[in-house]
Amino acid sequence: MSQNRMEQTIHDHIMQHPEERRHWQEKISRLAAAAADDHAAATAVAAELAAYCRERAGVLPAFQALTGPDGPSRLMLRSLAELFVRRWGPPRPKKPPVSPVEPNLLE
Repeated sequence: MSQNRMEQTIHDHIMQHPEERRHWQEKISRLAAAAADDHAAATAVAAELAAYCRERAGVLPAFQALTGPDGPSRLMLRSLAELFVRRWGPPRPKKPPVSPVEPNLLE
């Protein structure tokens, strides 16, 4: 999966700090469970990641260098949000496979 610089910085920071990782695992699990589908979950997670990035920019130089005056957009964080939902969200029930119709061999 390709990530932009901001997504990579956030990902690395979360993975390097166990307390941050646990916080995000719980938050993403909760958001994904409440969402109708993975698309809605990723939208909610991207919004939370954008708020987190704006908050961290006030104290961490790595985040300050990435955020502009308005902070990150949710679209810039979409890939990371989707990755986290797939990794830490509850498993969704799989759709049953569609069986191909076999022609009747006796005809």
